[in-house]
Order: sequence, then C-alpha cells, then structure tokens
Amino acid sequence: MNTMTLWHITPAEFAVLAFAALLVGFSKTAVSGANTVSLAIFAAVLPARESTGVLLPILIVGDVLAVLTYRRHAHWPTLWRLFPAVGAGVVLGTVFLLWADDEIVRTSIGAILLLMAAVTVWRRRTAEKEEDPDEVTTRAGRAKARSYGVLGGFTTMVANAGGPVMSMYLLSAGFRKLGFLGTSAFFFLIVNVSKVPFSAGLGLIDGPSLLLDAALAVFVVPGALLGKWAVNRINQRLFEQLVIAATVVGGVQLLVR
Repeated sequence: MNTMTLWHITPAEFAVLAFAALLVGFSKTAVSGANTVSLAIFAAVLPARESTGVLLPILIVGDVLAVLTYRRHAHWPTLWRLFPAVGAGVVLGTVFLLWADDEIVRTSIGAILLLMAAVTVWRRRTAEKEEDPDEVTTRAGRAKARSYGVLGGFTTMVANAGGPVMSMYLLSAGFRKLGFLGTSAFFFLIVNVSKVPFSAGLGLIDGPSLLLDAALAVFVVPGALLGKWAVNRINQRLFEQLVIAATVVGGVQLLVR
C-alpha cells in the first residue's frame, strides 16, 4: 500500500469515499449488490488493487450491522451448501491476484457480473415456478450452488464483487426479501472475515489503510439505518429489479472505467 496515496486524499476525495461507505451500509441492509458502485468509487479514488484492501474492512462493518438486523432470517442449509465452493473460489482469486494487473481484473469481474445478471433475468422469465431454497438434493441444484459459489468466492477475493454473484444465486433460488438479506448477511460476514489473512498477505491491508478505514467506518452506520428504513417500503418485485439493476451498473462501471 502506498502510504502517501492515503495521506494525500483531498477533502473532496474523502467526501466521495464517505458516500461510498454510506452506500455500503445501505446495500447491506436494503439492496444487496449496490455496493458494486462503492467498489467502483474506491477504485477511482485509490489505486485499483489497493482499493480492495481498503474497502474490505468497511464491508465487514456493514456485514456486522446486517447480521444484527436480519439474523433471524438466515437460511443455513443454503450457506453450508455454498461455503466449500466459495472457499475454492477464494483460493483461485488469490492466485489470480498474484499475476493479474488492474485492467485484467476489472474486465474479468465486469464481464462476470453482466453475465450473471443476464442469466438470472433469463431464468426468471423462462422458469415455470420458483425454486424452493430447501431443495438441496437435486443434482442440478448442487451443480448450480457449486458454480455460483466458486464464482462468488473468486469475485469477492479479486474485487470485493461477490455480492452481485450471490444476489443472482439467491434470487434464482426463489428467496424472498428478508430471507435473502438474512442469508447474504451471514454469508458475507463469514466470507469477508476469512479473506482478511489473504488480503494482508498480498499487501492489500496495512496500518495506513486501516487508519483510513477507521475514518470511513462511521459513515456505514447511517447507511445501514437508511437501508433498514427503506427495505420495509420496497415490494418484492421492485427489490429484485433494484438488485439486478445494481449488478448491471456495477458490471458496466468495471468494464468502461
């Protein structure tokens, strides 16, 4: 991490990062996937690779707030089904970061996000009925969980962009709003905490980055409170549309910037 980069952030740049931190809190308690916009903001203000290390502790603060808000709504069979594949994806993402430059990372993640959004829209338009989250025994269901899990682990390790991939999986599995938020809250708290040693080992988290995180973390709280207020005023159809739209926006931003 370039210490001088962190200490020479202008007031305007800090204000933009603070807004991105607030958006993280909102995404964790309202519209999961919206934090891809935060990812793009952090990468625009800070060096792209290092920005993932700065953003990770901010995401963890948001995850803790989301777990406290929706802890009763988590669907643990889905979580246990996903974790092994996600672990494999995190390892693959770590290896990828050892050699990939910023341009390759942005293009790869952006393409994956847009593909996941397209697949989810297609599935929801052609499916005759929603799947049951408890339907874990079919071969197709297990294969889908593994594929989304690996992609989610890979994208969350490489660019903290696993939210949209998991959002697409949970929507395709027929989760309703609160079950969606409760399951994703526990999922990302566990996954993001497990990523810390990998990110630190890659040099993406250090003392100066944590100081910046400490200054930004306070802005996550009002964002989470705003999300908790808003989620009760968003119907299920609009909720799903916002999640997919946030995914598309994040994917396009990664491809074009």
